[in-house]
Amino acid sequence: MRPLARITIIASLAICFVFMPTAMAQSNVPWPDLGPYVRIFDPSMPASEVQQQVDAIYHQQEDNQFGDARYALLFKPGHYQTLVKTGFYTQVLGLGQHPDAVTLEGGLYVDAVWHDGDATQNFWRGAENLAVTPKAVSSARGKVEDGTMQWAVSQAAPLRRLHIKGNLILDDNSGWTSGGFMADSVIDGSVNSGSQQQWFNRNSDWGRWTGWRWNMVFVGNGHAPEANQWPNPPHTVIENTPRIREKPYLAMDDAGALHVIRPALRHNSQGLSWLQTTNINARSQAIPLSRFYIARPEKDTAVSLNAALKAGKHLLITPGIYALHQPLRVQRKNTIVLGLGLPSLQATNGNSLIQVADVDGVSIAGVLLDAGEKTSPRLMQVGHLGSQRKHAANPTVLHDVFIRIGGAGVANATVALEINSHDVIGDNLWLWRADHGSGVGWDVNHTRNGLIVNGNHVSIYGLFVEHFHQYQTIWNGNHGRVYFYQSEAPYEAPDQASWMNGRKNGYASYKVANHVTQHQAYGLGVYCWFDDNPQVKLHSAIEAPVKPGVKFNNMTTVSLGGKGEITHVWNALGDTADDKNNVVRLKKP
Repeated sequence: MRPLARITIIASLAICFVFMPTAMAQSNVPWPDLGPYVRIFDPSMPASEVQQQVDAIYHQQEDNQFGDARYALLFKPGHYQTLVKTGFYTQVLGLGQHPDAVTLEGGLYVDAVWHDGDATQNFWRGAENLAVTPKAVSSARGKVEDGTMQWAVSQAAPLRRLHIKGNLILDDNSGWTSGGFMADSVIDGSVNSGSQQQWFNRNSDWGRWTGWRWNMVFVGNGHAPEANQWPNPPHTVIENTPRIREKPYLAMDDAGALHVIRPALRHNSQGLSWLQTTNINARSQAIPLSRFYIARPEKDTAVSLNAALKAGKHLLITPGIYALHQPLRVQRKNTIVLGLGLPSLQATNGNSLIQVADVDGVSIAGVLLDAGEKTSPRLMQVGHLGSQRKHAANPTVLHDVFIRIGGAGVANATVALEINSHDVIGDNLWLWRADHGSGVGWDVNHTRNGLIVNGNHVSIYGLFVEHFHQYQTIWNGNHGRVYFYQSEAPYEAPDQASWMNGRKNGYASYKVANHVTQHQAYGLGVYCWFDDNPQVKLHSAIEAPVKPGVKFNNMTTVSLGGKGEITHVWNALGDTADDKNNVVRLKKP
């Protein structure tokens, strides 16, 4: 393995060769009005003013789990003496052409003081495209030492395109955590996963990785832990990422104008996109903001947004909640729908929220889809049922798409996400029937399935699907691949009779249809916590046909606190996870 110091030198040389310097760029071009919930910081601002603004937002958002406010904090290229504590619905974004163009000396920080150290509910936030020099932070949970960044999060809190000039710890001083996702990032020092139950890493690098619990998956990473050691420790290591396009991001050009960068598609990659050779970076596309319709929650509806899409515009969705009575219809190839500050699209008429046609190269990124009280048959659909076109050369990619049914209020949806097109890539998906908050209960937030995949050659990196009433995931397409899966059965089945799949106890979390001949899945964790009735049982966590081309690797079942039973891991194989044996592992069927 190559020394990390050498990687850093290569990074600097590659960036300088590919990009013109932007550290001193100032805006000579008027920017569109991005609204009051996009805060833009300039390195010429007094440090006290920057700190005051980010602290005020954090104090509002620290425990605002189901609140309405959304924020995007945008940092122009330069150096800041700022510690950004990052609460709910807050996204921290550097505007440089590469991460080192923006440096936060002070760092990024997430703890769980608001929830007594339990970070299993630290959702819906993120940080992208900047460098961090961590400084010491003290809180009621203890002190984080100088040089270490703390990011104690669970689902829907991704880290992307970061350069952490120090160490990274992923828990809150041994408090509970249930994350998480990191991609396209480099950590000069070590990463300590702490109490994380599971974590997914893609195309990143670090000096050393320490820690594990149930399910850690590494795909295309430098300095990944040693392969072929599972289950001691439970690290699943895939050397290269077969096919990925990184998430689109905002960046300033040398004149100070804003563009959205659409990175190039990469094959069999390892390491960071921003350390690659000139020809790979050259294939990335810079799209002027003039080609985007800037959505604002106080004025835009499904009608105005669909009119913009029909006119050939991309969408930049600024922070807020958008009540939609019909879906956004994405019908043109290569369309980008990019959210800032995790904007929420909320169904008001039992409608879908996003429908993507069977076309090439669509990017849907950084959005939270909320079901409404009237039942939606599905909340998001990619391609129509029976789609036949092949899109391998220019696939549709879903980045940081989070779907929620309940929690913020009574909500109902039959299916969260249906993928019918071929060759689609998922990159951090969390499909969640709420288990807490408002509008939650077995007979309150009604659902059936989280994900249905009908397309062929669909790949997902980081798939989280939880608490749906029947199968969490149904895979009908051939040649599917999943790298990391985390799922919990529904908590509140009142009794076994209420949760039966024919004669079987409960519904498997992950179901591959009997007609499928080719499927691969790596690093799967399925958990149960039948708190309302610990006598409830799930017959099998995973159901799949027994065929040479259907391959599962490194599966874990957990009875959380011994509350309930998962009788088998894969079909009728694997020991029982229950109150006597909480954690069960099965390497292969």
